Amino acid sequence: MSTELTSPPQPPELIRGNLIPVLPDDLAVYCIALLPRAAHPSLALVSRAFHALLCRHPEPLLAARRALRLSDSHILLSLRAPSSASLLFFLLLPHPGWPPLPLPSPPVPVSSSSSVATDGSRLFLVGGSVAGVPASSVQILDPRARSWSIGPRLSSTREFAAAVAHSGVLFVAGGCVPSSPFWAEALDLSAPNAKWKTVASPVHLREKWMHGCASLAGKVLAVGDRGGLAYDPAAPPAEAWAPVSPVLDMGWKGRAAVVGAILYSYDYLGQVKGYDPDTDSWSTVEGLERELPRFLCGATLANVGGLLYLVWEGKWKGKGKGKGKEEVSSMVVIEWAGIEVTRVEEGRLRGKVVSRDTVLFPDMPRGSTITHCIALEL
Repeated sequence: MSTELTSPPQPPELIRGNLIPVLPDDLAVYCIALLPRAAHPSLALVSRAFHALLCRHPEPLLAARRALRLSDSHILLSLRAPSSASLLFFLLLPHPGWPPLPLPSPPVPVSSSSSVATDGSRLFLVGGSVAGVPASSVQILDPRARSWSIGPRLSSTREFAAAVAHSGVLFVAGGCVPSSPFWAEALDLSAPNAKWKTVASPVHLREKWMHGCASLAGKVLAVGDRGGLAYDPAAPPAEAWAPVSPVLDMGWKGRAAVVGAILYSYDYLGQVKGYDPDTDSWSTVEGLERELPRFLCGATLANVGGLLYLVWEGKWKGKGKGKGKEEVSSMVVIEWAGIEVTRVEEGRLRGKVVSRDTVLFPDMPRGSTITHCIALEL
């Protein structure tokens, strides 16, 4: 069965007629879309037109890739400047040499107390606060179209809630007073006009602030102030909620990512650890001591195309003097590393850094911090 290709949006004036001179623009965009995203940093150096298409106005290219049913894993970052409560969003291609691609700001300028989740290609920005007032908004980012839309409002305002997409359903819990009848709720992402539905939960297990959330072994896991919770959507309502195992609770203190049925976390001692639900045990990921700094400031984790990615706030290590060096040192520096983790004897985990890069954010002032990090397929 053939796929009917539609013409992508018209590229801006700088690009028109300058990509591949012997080809019409729409055909040239499709030809470029067929190339792997890893080649884009080099292609951006070919000409101003290529740079504009790949780095400044990627909408025609993303539309062509969508029509061709091509996708690559990207890292979506949100950063908060020290002088602002609102967030700025960027896309990173996890290949060295690729500059950050700024994304539009959400229509509701919520703070870093918001939560994020993804169904693979869309980002859901849940709750947060505006001018110190908790919000009930749900904002949906389509990175391909570089546009935001407003989703169904939450039944309760929330800050620092747990949010995760699991089996086509967006689950949200916490971030409000534990006595709220809407402490946990769910949204069916497959229904175009779906509304939030309350998920029954025992009051004695509820927490207000949630610090991490993940989908693992068919369950939704969340970690709060006084312990972690597990929710099994397939279980009877009376048995759906339970505390996580003490072993998992002791080792998971915040940001985490699931790769290959293992939950990875970064602890306060600067170690990457993996939790195996089958054995109910943590293992330190060996082999990273000489490849990564001991302590990664603001470190967060993501599953990017089946690899474990660590993203952290770095420091500029370039050489030079004068005004140029001062300008660079005032920018935000983000470092990332892609890690391939394998199981070795006796259930141990061994990691190998397969790619790494330092990314400069010239429009973000020094002191800005990572607030969200999640992987999307584009």
